[in-house]
Amino acid sequence: MSGVIAGFTVIFVVIAVGYIIARAGVLGDAGEQVLGRLVFFVATPALLFETLARADLRSVFSPTLAVTSVSAFAVGAAYFAGALVAKRHVADATVGALSASYVNASNLGIPIAVYVLGDASFVAPLLLFQILVYSPLALTLLDVSTSKAGASLRATVTAPFRNPIVLAALAGLVVAAVGLDLPDPLMQPIVLIGGASVPGALLAFGMSLYGVRVLQRGTSPRRDVAVAAALKMLVLPVLAWVLARFVWHLEGTELFGVVVIASLPTAQNVFIYASRYGRGVVLARDSAFVTTLISIPVIALVSALLT
Repeated sequence: MSGVIAGFTVIFVVIAVGYIIARAGVLGDAGEQVLGRLVFFVATPALLFETLARADLRSVFSPTLAVTSVSAFAVGAAYFAGALVAKRHVADATVGALSASYVNASNLGIPIAVYVLGDASFVAPLLLFQILVYSPLALTLLDVSTSKAGASLRATVTAPFRNPIVLAALAGLVVAAVGLDLPDPLMQPIVLIGGASVPGALLAFGMSLYGVRVLQRGTSPRRDVAVAAALKMLVLPVLAWVLARFVWHLEGTELFGVVVIASLPTAQNVFIYASRYGRGVVLARDSAFVTTLISIPVIALVSALLT
């Protein structure tokens, strides 16, 4: 449990710094938006390119990939369908689906995988699934559904290839697939810029908490947050356990690792995506906040039951 506490402590401290920055007015009134755009358009693409360019793709295609991707996609699809039935806008339904199923696999998943599971490779399959499949799909929906002029067939088809995050992920995948070893003078600037992604997202998230009340009463986002948090912190871990245990027949450390990964909170990337498109921002912010708090006892419970 010390690894879990250490990982969450880092997250909360950086978020608190972001809150203090906003409270002190260090970056001005538009600081949160500017920082969010920097993370979305520059830092995150650099981080994803570096991650994929150095990935061992042979270790990705495993039962862990199957369990984590199927469970996450199923829960996200369930929220999305329910939101459309409830007459939510497609973009809001997309953000909600991500809030219910997009796992904090990088800045929290990696340290917890190391400290709790003893192996960072446990989180790699889910991380690559989210980068290569889930994010492009969600960003395409956001691009198309928020287009002011209405999306043509050409715009719909080309939407993923006009998004910096998707382009960076595809470029990194190509580099890894062909086994290209990029020289340090080229990679080091990318590594340096990519290093700003995680703290930048956490700082922007912390800044968004200043001057607002989380989970305000009598609002649709509050009800949507409750649904997203329940799906993320209850349904997703249970579904991952069922699939891992009874479909892919995983046991021991592999089973424990899959369920722990599914129990991680909503990624702050969802908030960055929502801020970029101006839809579901409150839903993404509050879901990340609530699931981060809940995930501590959930992971402790998983550890007690499966170890």
